[in-house]
Amino acid sequence: MATADQVKALLHSHAEGNEERFYAIALQVAAQAARTGQVKKAQELRDLVDSLRSRSKGKAPESRPLPMAQPKGELAGLFTASYPATKLADMVLDARTRKRLLRVLTEQRNRARLGDHGLRPQRRLLLVGPPGTGKTFTAAALAGELAWPLFTIQLHVLITKFLGETAAKLRVVFDAMQEARGVYFFDEVDALAGERSYGHDVGEIRRVLNSFLMFLEQDDSESVLIAATNHRTMLDRALFRRFDAVVEYALPTAEGAEEVMRARLAVVETSEMDWRRAGKAAAGLSHADIARACDDAAKNAILADELCVGTAELIQAIEERREDGHRSDHNGG
Repeated sequence: MATADQVKALLHSHAEGNEERFYAIALQVAAQAARTGQVKKAQELRDLVDSLRSRSKGKAPESRPLPMAQPKGELAGLFTASYPATKLADMVLDARTRKRLLRVLTEQRNRARLGDHGLRPQRRLLLVGPPGTGKTFTAAALAGELAWPLFTIQLHVLITKFLGETAAKLRVVFDAMQEARGVYFFDEVDALAGERSYGHDVGEIRRVLNSFLMFLEQDDSESVLIAATNHRTMLDRALFRRFDAVVEYALPTAEGAEEVMRARLAVVETSEMDWRRAGKAAAGLSHADIARACDDAAKNAILADELCVGTAELIQAIEERREDGHRSDHNGG
């Protein structure tokens, strides 16, 4: 029957929502079964494909993400577009966070079924937690899982000192969400919904926030909107009610740090590594800093023509990253 490569191709086409490719591979499996004498199974597969095709023709066509390589016109400076290959499996997450994100994906993949019962999938997420804990990575992973483009809003362009201009640009972004389905990512959303000046007076800050809240309330697109902040306490309370889910991120424990390091150093030899000791040394650092420390240790080993990365070398790289973080905090960076 199906080879491992055919099964992988079937799964990929299913995840991408590419029905025709899925059916074509299924028919290849049927033909292969027929050649090996499994005539009855081959015919059953063909009949199943024909049945599914006829059933799908009776459904209303689903909107697809637009193949927008890069935004143009009014949108050109407001956000960038990318097509991530990242998956949730590439991330180190605690069980609760992973479960919540998987639920979002399940609902999105079954949005037609939910719609038949008058329900909508979760599509507005607020991610909160310290820097480097995986919020930006999550936006990329959800886009990768859904095979949708990721549009990252450039807040430094969106927010201006001119009265009313920020609200007008916000409207352009929300109109784009309606026209081109994708994952839209507002990083450091406290710039829109918190008390940061960016040259505004207090009245203008309130007007920008009110506009953002209004657009969130009125948004009925099929796009997924993700907002992230490192400063939960800076956000206006009214913002939280506009989101379907608030997902908390935290710095990794020793066990979580160990998992990050094992994944990051999988490309080099680590047979002499004391993972538990290294995990304890890295506890309290962000995912991003742990990943950079692993990269530093791996590069040091390669450049020194060493056969593997050892515990002492990795802990040294970890401590250097921790010192860099302390210096940054001391200097206000």
